[in-house]
Amino acid sequence: GDYVLTNGAIAAAVVCDAVIRLLPGALGDERSSEEESFMVPDRLEAPAYTRPVEFRGMKVPDVLLSGHHSKIRAWKEEMAVERTRRNRPDLME
Repeated sequence: GDYVLTNGAIAAAVVCDAVIRLLPGALGDERSSEEESFMVPDRLEAPAYTRPVEFRGMKVPDVLLSGHHSKIRAWKEEMAVERTRRNRPDLME
């Protein structure tokens, strides 16, 4: 999202990182760049979950535990739209 930096050195590091990650071998696993947060230009990324399945009363959605890849993909698309509407509606204009 939007942010303020204290000086230009930090901004330069951000630009360097953005460019270097495009170089072959820079990421270690080339598949890492296939599912970037902004792969769909007008959407934010869907929420990401990890283990444990439940933490402080919050649970990983059942669909993500189902192993049903097409349902998981549909859920991620739906959540990405919802998250974008809530946090960055300007991207959907």
